[in-house]
Amino acid sequence: MKELIIIKMKKIVINGGRPLKGEVTISGAKNSVVALIPATILADDIVTLDGVPDISDVASLIEIMTIMGAKIERKEDSLIIDPRGVKNMPMPFGKINSLRASYYFYGSLLGRYGQATVGLPGGCDLGPRPIDLHLKAFEAMGAAMTMDGSSMKLATDGKPLQGANIYMDTVSVGATINTILAAVKAEGRTVIENAAREPEIIDVVTLLNNMGAHIRGAGTDIIIIDGVPHLHGTRHQVIPDRIEAGTYIALAAAIGEGIQINNVLYEHLESYIAKLEEMGVRMTISEDSIFVEKQTDLKAIQIKTSPYPGFATDLQQPLTTLMTQAYGESKVVETIYIERFKHCGELQRMGANIEVSTGSASIKGPSSLFGTKVVATDLRCGAAMLVAGLLAEGITEIHDVYHIDRGYAEIDQKLKNLGAVIWRETIERLQRYNNIKEK
Repeated sequence: MKELIIIKMKKIVINGGRPLKGEVTISGAKNSVVALIPATILADDIVTLDGVPDISDVASLIEIMTIMGAKIERKEDSLIIDPRGVKNMPMPFGKINSLRASYYFYGSLLGRYGQATVGLPGGCDLGPRPIDLHLKAFEAMGAAMTMDGSSMKLATDGKPLQGANIYMDTVSVGATINTILAAVKAEGRTVIENAAREPEIIDVVTLLNNMGAHIRGAGTDIIIIDGVPHLHGTRHQVIPDRIEAGTYIALAAAIGEGIQINNVLYEHLESYIAKLEEMGVRMTISEDSIFVEKQTDLKAIQIKTSPYPGFATDLQQPLTTLMTQAYGESKVVETIYIERFKHCGELQRMGANIEVSTGSASIKGPSSLFGTKVVATDLRCGAAMLVAGLLAEGITEIHDVYHIDRGYAEIDQKLKNLGAVIWRETIERLQRYNNIKEK
């Protein structure tokens, strides 16, 4: 029988249309740290990660690792991880199913134990994101996959993983990192061709090499891993989050009256910044910061997402909000996740002039946005809604903000420091659940 229960959730409320000014410091990269934390399982001693963002995905990973037997201490933005007590056990399915990056436990557990039992990953609903490439790589190294209900078991039948030549049919960050994690202790050499080149991959490889791994080629499309029997502890600084930086740049261009964004690596954002300059966004780029001036007369542009070093799919959503303020017709072509346009429907409700077709969107501007109730349907949609709410006249309510909290550290306080009027409220929602128990 299905019964109704009351669940409490948070919403973000923004009183928008107020110019912002000041400085903001970017946190460590979410897309790095969700791989770095599982990677520490491979170490034989304590690993310290500095610059770890305070986001819910990190909290979930800490909880999973603690259940597995790791000892983890948090000191400000550092995580001190002792993985020596980690046991080879099935993952806690509730947490695994809510976290897309949980699939990195496949590679790290395979690398340490030669087997892993993990629930299927969750995260944002952006359409099909199959893990076939991961499984193909694991099988090439000698692991077999079996399904048991909602969980997947990977095992080598007691034999060590073997190095292999692996060609990625599609460029995939997740599959590239997972293959590296599995291969780092495998016997012999593993060669990954058509590997992804994202900065987050270089970050993970830097950690592993500092632990004693032998990995070459990170940042190119061919990565070579020579397996080693042991990895030791180390200390590692997480790179800045280029997606968070890009979001604040879009925000600053939309409604800023002079905002400096600190802890930014320009070389990680070259394609994004090139498009902003094409729009007419005026910026001063320094060694580790970007100052965004007050903007006028932004121009329409066209973007097409592609694997790094191309235009990042994670940045097209917050940039779409800025496009609503540009003169002319802008166009977004999405080649990574063709269903990544749910934010457009929310922007339309706020007054944006957007037409969406399969894999693309056209944005006519400039449009005056007004506050209303919207939903953060996924993490980067949530970022787009934050920019829109700050830009819009009146009150904007953003629901399902748990998506935003997965990837944006201290977002409320950072925006308040810039002059935003933003707060959270608790709401109650009725939800049905099935209370039938199996006999």
